[in-house]
Amino acid sequence: MRVNAYAAPAAGRPLVPTTIERREVGPNDVLIAIQYAGVCHSDIHTVNGDWGPQPFPVVPGHEIIGTVADVGSAVTKHRVGDHVGVGCMVNSCGQCAICRNGDEQHCLDGTVFTYASPDRDGTHTQGGYSTHVVVDADFVLSVPESLDPAAAAPLLCAGITTYAPLRRWGAGPGKKVAVVGLGGLGHMAVKLAHAMGAEVTVLSQSLKKQEDGLRLGADHYHATSDPDTFTALAGRFDLIVNTVSADIDTNAYLGLLTVDGAMVNVGVAPSPMSVDGFLLSSRRVLTGSMIGGIAQTQEMLDFCAEHHIGADIEVISADRINEAYERVLASDVRYRFVIDTATLARPVTAR
Repeated sequence: MRVNAYAAPAAGRPLVPTTIERREVGPNDVLIAIQYAGVCHSDIHTVNGDWGPQPFPVVPGHEIIGTVADVGSAVTKHRVGDHVGVGCMVNSCGQCAICRNGDEQHCLDGTVFTYASPDRDGTHTQGGYSTHVVVDADFVLSVPESLDPAAAAPLLCAGITTYAPLRRWGAGPGKKVAVVGLGGLGHMAVKLAHAMGAEVTVLSQSLKKQEDGLRLGADHYHATSDPDTFTALAGRFDLIVNTVSADIDTNAYLGLLTVDGAMVNVGVAPSPMSVDGFLLSSRRVLTGSMIGGIAQTQEMLDFCAEHHIGADIEVISADRINEAYERVLASDVRYRFVIDTATLARPVTAR
């Protein structure tokens, strides 16, 4: 089946309209008519070649919301017309101890990610900047009817990326949580930590977004450009979720943790971190996190539906994708672009 899409033809080149081949629906497959696809900073890193060589042309997009258009003969969980989502991965071995534990994103045999990833059939996956996608049913999420589909799209990456460490490190009543950065990831971390009942502080370079941070659910907001911030907040936090992809003074932030506190990096900085071992000897934890397993992603979607949480978004047409990339790099979005894939639609023809 050939479908319409937007693809990066080579590293650093603007995305262009194209058509791509989707596999036929197998027994355990679901064909999804995509409605919305979020624009993640990871998409930009990938197509710019920041993370190494890629199998161009690449169709990005791993924040996918749509409806079921067809199902394979063995599929029982999803039916035609269901509202569904696809996140950052579309397959794993399902047999290793990691997969059996529900952490498919760390599959020992190699997770199949939603785009630019070697698939089980020898091809490379193509993502959600397209009208349709075929995905193994085990990696298709049920999207609650109460969630706005456009605002739900970023939950499939930004939502689960921040939900997982908040859950892992016990964000909730009586816990003090700091969120570093108020961007696509950070604004979701604030909303989720607030809904979990934690006391939430935003740590941002300036106070420019302070009004937004408080509106989103933060209790406090501090500028990290002010050196007094690190003195005033020393030893305060149980959990710090670092959402930025820039180099930061890791040691300064570790000093903000209480004993047994944890700092979790969900952004990927360009340079290796330098860590003062004496800070860790005070039973402070420095760790990272990458999305979440399928069961936890479904849990996150249900939690967001219960608490009426969606991303703050700007919906764009497909012909504005390259403009959106430029604006993301300029930090000119509050807080996630979402592509209306109806702007890609033309009749789909099957071979």
